[in-house]
Amino acid sequence: ADGRMVGIVTHDDAMDVAESEATEDIHKGMSIGQLEDGVSRVPLWSLYRKRVFWLVLLVFANLFSGAGIAYFEETIAAQVALVFFLPLLIGSGGNAGAQAATLMVRGMATGDVGVKDWSKMLGRELLVAGSLGLTMAIAVAPIGIFRGGEAVAIIVVLSMVTIVLFGSLIGMCLPFVLERFKVDPATASAPLVTTLIDATGVLIYFSIATAILAGV
Repeated sequence: ADGRMVGIVTHDDAMDVAESEATEDIHKGMSIGQLEDGVSRVPLWSLYRKRVFWLVLLVFANLFSGAGIAYFEETIAAQVALVFFLPLLIGSGGNAGAQAATLMVRGMATGDVGVKDWSKMLGRELLVAGSLGLTMAIAVAPIGIFRGGEAVAIIVVLSMVTIVLFGSLIGMCLPFVLERFKVDPATASAPLVTTLIDATGVLIYFSIATAILAGV
């Protein structure tokens, strides 16, 4: 009556609940529905059903990346060396975004971060992501010069900074948006974040390349 729990919660029961919650969050983080049992015991049909929806959805989302590449065919033809750096840049942005999303989702789960902290976290992420992007750009600049010369190096450096910064901001902001609309922030999973960054990264990279090559 006074709001206190009556009874005993054993250590084993508490650990079982903690393990179940952690497993559910991990599954959500990789766009997998909650399983009714352990992965070695659950029926194959259930494994298929829990995974197929997001995978099919992300297949169609990835079509935007392909459309973006097709749109910039002339730019690619003018400087074929650009293709070499596409997986590197897109992967870097996706990794940075997934890291940012994971940090925010976990912060929300532990109560360390709330919707009210959005502006504070945005400022922090801008500084950290910008520094990360610049560091990664410096690391790949010599490869850009070696593979395609000064123009390609400039394109790669600018693209790396922009894509990593943009990817990190997507990863950071998405959990806040979901939380604002009463959706579990854990849904801001790595596959979803990386798919969004794949599509936008292609546009960023080849837009920068087109602008720079047009002035060369």
